Amino acid sequence: MGILEDLKDRGFVENTTHEDELNEYLNKEGQTCYIGFDPTASSLHVGSLVCIMVLAHMQKAGHRPIALVGGGTGLIGDPSGKTEMRNMITKEDVDFNKRCLKDQLSHFIDFKDGGAELVDNADWLTGLGYIDFLRDVGRHFSVNRMVKAESYKMRLDSEEGLSFIEFNYMLLQAYDFMKLAESRDCLLQMGGSDQWGNIVAGIDLVRKMHRKTSFGITFPLITTSSGAKMGKTASGAVWLDSEKTPPYEYYQFWINTDDKDVEKFLLLFTFLPKVEIDVCGSLEGSDINSAKAVLAFEATKLCHGEEEAIKSFKAAVSMFGGKAVRKDLFPTSSIPREVVSEDKALPYTDINSDELKDGIPVFKLFVLAGLAKSSSASRKLIQQGGAYLDDERVASFDTVISENDFKNNEIILRSGKKRYHKLVLNK
Repeated sequence: MGILEDLKDRGFVENTTHEDELNEYLNKEGQTCYIGFDPTASSLHVGSLVCIMVLAHMQKAGHRPIALVGGGTGLIGDPSGKTEMRNMITKEDVDFNKRCLKDQLSHFIDFKDGGAELVDNADWLTGLGYIDFLRDVGRHFSVNRMVKAESYKMRLDSEEGLSFIEFNYMLLQAYDFMKLAESRDCLLQMGGSDQWGNIVAGIDLVRKMHRKTSFGITFPLITTSSGAKMGKTASGAVWLDSEKTPPYEYYQFWINTDDKDVEKFLLLFTFLPKVEIDVCGSLEGSDINSAKAVLAFEATKLCHGEEEAIKSFKAAVSMFGGKAVRKDLFPTSSIPREVVSEDKALPYTDINSDELKDGIPVFKLFVLAGLAKSSSASRKLIQQGGAYLDDERVASFDTVISENDFKNNEIILRSGKKRYHKLVLNK
C-alpha cells in the first residue's frame, strides 16, 4: 500500500489535488514535502498533531519532510479560519519560539543527517523588495479569485474586516511554496482544510513561474464525538511542551478520550498498525479501558519519551487502579503489561515548612497547585464540593492547613474527578 492510501485509511486526508499524479510522485522514494507551522507561541498543542504525524508518516515512508516555521508570515498573521486580526509579535519572539518548536518536533521527526529540515520563511521574505515582488509575483494573482477563498470570505464578512496586511498572506504562502520548489525540489504542500486556498494558489504560482507540477493535501478538522474541537479542554489548550502541560496531565488528556473516539485517535495519533487498531470495534468492558490506556501511553511516548510514558502509566494506575492490558491486544505497543502502582509522576509543587508556620487557608493551596486560576475560583470550587484533600472533600474554603496535615511530607489535592496535584513539604 502506498503512503497516500495509508494516510487515507488512517483518516488524515480530506482533499488532494490531481490524485493520480500525486500517487505517482509519492510512489518514488525520497520526495520532499512540507507543512507550515505558526511561530506565534512557544509551544505547539494537540491541535497541531495531525500535521506533525503526517510529516512523521512521510519520513517513515522514505520521504523528506520539511517543517516550515513562518518567521516572516508570523509577523503578519494568517487570516485563515480567524474572525479577527492577530496581535503582532516581535522578531525576537519568533526566534525564541522557533527554537522551542524545533525541539518539540524533534520528538516526532528525525532531523539528523538531512532526513528532515526546519526552515524559516523569514530567510527569503524579509529581504523582498516590494516593487520587485509585485512585478514578479503579484501579477500572477487575481483579486477576484482571491476574495472567493474561504479564508478571506470569513474575514470580509466579519465586523473587523480584512486588513491589507493579511490580504497579502496568500501571496506570501504561495511564494514560500515556489521558493521550496525552486531550492529543494519540494513539490508537495500539506495543511489543514482551511489552507486549501493558499495551497492551490502556491501550486498555481509554481506552475506559472517554474513550469512544474506540484501537489496539495489537506486534512480534516478533527473533532471529538461530541463535536468539540480536538485539543480544547475546559482548562485550555493541551500543549506539547512539558512545562506547559506536564507528561502526566498529557497522559490523562488521552486516557479520558470518549469510547467512540478511541479507534479514530489510535489511527491518527499513534503508529500502531491499522490491523491491530481495527479490533476496537469489537472491544467492550475493561478492554475499552485498555485501549484508552494504550492510546494514552503511545501518545505520551511519542511526545515525551518512553520513560515519561511509563511513569505516567504507573501513576495513573496508582490513582485510579487498572487492569493489565492483555498481551494479544495491540501487541506491538510497548505499554507495560503488568500493573504496578506508583505515583511519582504526578505533577507536584514544593512548599517550604516556613510557609506553613501559621497555616495556609486551603483555597490558597488550590491556586498554588494550579488547580484553580484565582482565589475566587478556588473558593467557588470548594463551595461546589469539587475540591479534595487526600480524597476527602474539603468542607470549607477557609480551613487552615498546617504542616501536621501532611502525611509522609505530602498532600494530594484533587479538583473534580480527574485533576490531581501533589504538594511536597520541604523542611
